Amino acid sequence: MADVIVAIVLLAIVALAVRYIVRAKKRGEGCIGCPNASGCSGHCSGRKGL
Repeated sequence: MADVIVAIVLLAIVALAVRYIVRAKKRGEGCIGCPNASGCSGHCSGRKGL
């Protein structure tokens, strides 16, 4: 029974993370973890070619 609960909790965490990423991409955020994500050109931290 404990294994089922752990599996459900892990699936919920993964589902919420995927939902967050999808919604952030729909808002047009270039770099999801960046504090300036909505205004970022996609070259966070000066990295080129991403």
